[in-house]
Amino acid sequence: MASDMRSLNSQKGQSCGVSDQACHSKSKSGNDGKPSHAKANGVSSLSGSHNDEKILKENSGACNLNSDHANPLSVDGTKVSTARSELIDSSGHDGCLHVKNESCMACDDLLQESDKEQPGGTLEDLFSFNDEEDDDSDWEPSARLALSRWFCLNCTVPNMEGFTHCQNCDELKGSVVVGYDAFKAHLAQAALLSADAALPSVSTAVGFDERMLLHSEIEIKPNPHPERPDRLRAIAASLASAGIFPSKCVMVPPREITKEELLRVHTSDHIDSVEQTKNMLYSYFTSDTYANGHSACAAKLAAGICADLANLIVSGRVRNGFAMVRPPGHHAGVKQAMGFCLHNNAAVAALAAQRAGAKKVLIVDWDVHHGNGTQEIFDGDNSVLYISLHRHEDGSFYPGTGAAHEVGVMDGQGFSVNIPWSRGGVGDNDYIFAFKHVVLPIAAEFAPDITIISAGFDAARGDPLGCCDVTPAGYSRMASMLTACSQGKLLVILEGGYNLRSISSSATEVVKVLLGDSPVYDTDATEPSEEGIQTVLQVLSIQQQFWPVLVPSFASVLALQRSVFSRYTTEVNKMKRKHAGGAGPFWWKWGSKRLLYEVLFEGRCLRKTKDTGKEKLNDEAEP
Repeated sequence: MASDMRSLNSQKGQSCGVSDQACHSKSKSGNDGKPSHAKANGVSSLSGSHNDEKILKENSGACNLNSDHANPLSVDGTKVSTARSELIDSSGHDGCLHVKNESCMACDDLLQESDKEQPGGTLEDLFSFNDEEDDDSDWEPSARLALSRWFCLNCTVPNMEGFTHCQNCDELKGSVVVGYDAFKAHLAQAALLSADAALPSVSTAVGFDERMLLHSEIEIKPNPHPERPDRLRAIAASLASAGIFPSKCVMVPPREITKEELLRVHTSDHIDSVEQTKNMLYSYFTSDTYANGHSACAAKLAAGICADLANLIVSGRVRNGFAMVRPPGHHAGVKQAMGFCLHNNAAVAALAAQRAGAKKVLIVDWDVHHGNGTQEIFDGDNSVLYISLHRHEDGSFYPGTGAAHEVGVMDGQGFSVNIPWSRGGVGDNDYIFAFKHVVLPIAAEFAPDITIISAGFDAARGDPLGCCDVTPAGYSRMASMLTACSQGKLLVILEGGYNLRSISSSATEVVKVLLGDSPVYDTDATEPSEEGIQTVLQVLSIQQQFWPVLVPSFASVLALQRSVFSRYTTEVNKMKRKHAGGAGPFWWKWGSKRLLYEVLFEGRCLRKTKDTGKEKLNDEAEP
């Protein structure tokens, strides 16, 4: 078993057998860490009572949430036999999990921020209050619940009692997923693509198995874990509501991946450590990467589904596919599980595709976190091109890897392409800009036989961990752009994404593209941000030595940056003339979080932002 994996003492923890309805669902926080009340395109209604059934019926693009508890699954993932407690290590454990928070807290008015931001932050920091007098080493989770709070079932963000709606995502208190039962009812009717079946009339295959819902955090904690079974329920409900399942796609028969297949990706010790979790009530690989008695099966099912979908696509038996799987995989490296991930599903799929005849595989990872595991696995392999778009912020955002200069090693140099955003709040405009100038030119030059998308939806608007602003329309356009890279042979694998509203609507729009629908275009699309331009320019300057096709893009983006620079220089000169009679020197900044110019005027700093155009006088001037 991995050395950092700990089986927890059942006497220290809470008893199991909690229904799924007691687990809180999670949502994504808004742009710039502020609460986002905007509703994503195509999202269905969330309701607090059955009186809103009319609204629910009118909104069919995504999952429905309702304050009344949805019917549980026939097999409840959290109802694990207490007899397994006999297998738990009896060594003491204080239950205190200290981790760096990979989250960006959106509710500044509800949670006190720590005095010093820790790089790559963690879940515990997301949900906890900071008290300078507290000693973190003796921190008790229950002690931090002294204030009366409730957790949003859509986004898992804490709210003070007295609020009827979540201050982050605006969901009604107590809203839960409804509509999964409709999807479940269709499972038995869905067409299964067996090994000897003729090519179906539909072109899209979906991979799913209810046993993956049994993977859940058993230990009862003050705050809900973001990677939870309701993520799949929400997406499934949305696909059924949109009429996509089962009429427009076929189901791939699920199977557990074999150890021999996993050994092409992971070490034997890692595989054994995951497998041993089936003998434990619950355990942890890292402080936020949990496992229970069903997790090993769920992880093998997820990897097996992805491998079979890749095989079917490369062989031409289906055109494309969507792997609706969990646990996610892109953080799982050669020999370690981390970041909620146990086995690397995308890597397993890539190697399965090559065994089926694909010579070159493209993996595009748009999860908000860098896929450090996937990059590690293929770091020296020039037959697999890995491109990742993620928040990085000079390594301070989880997992801290994925800088632009990480290009691969030995024969794989140039086959790792990282597009590291320097801030949160990144939206459609920057992602589409990066696709046009970096992703698509390299992909076209590489000419893959199959394209795999590590489709995390935690960069979506409203995600509490990603804190970015990508819309369902943005994901739809990116998926559409990638269909041309490998003659439409496209496999979409679910990774992260923790706002049920955002993840369900975004995934549904992507599946619609797989089915041949035209992508959704946002009429409010704007030019890329200054930070986005700088990031893309940095990537182009590094990658053009490996991909000469990028030279024209580099020149184009450089000209755009100079244009933006010139525009703001003009505005600065106007400000200088406006304040010509003022005292003190003039100075300005380029490339900060908001492109600012600042003027020292009568001992005070006059600041004007690009976004609002509003002027603000500060008492102290910056030299």
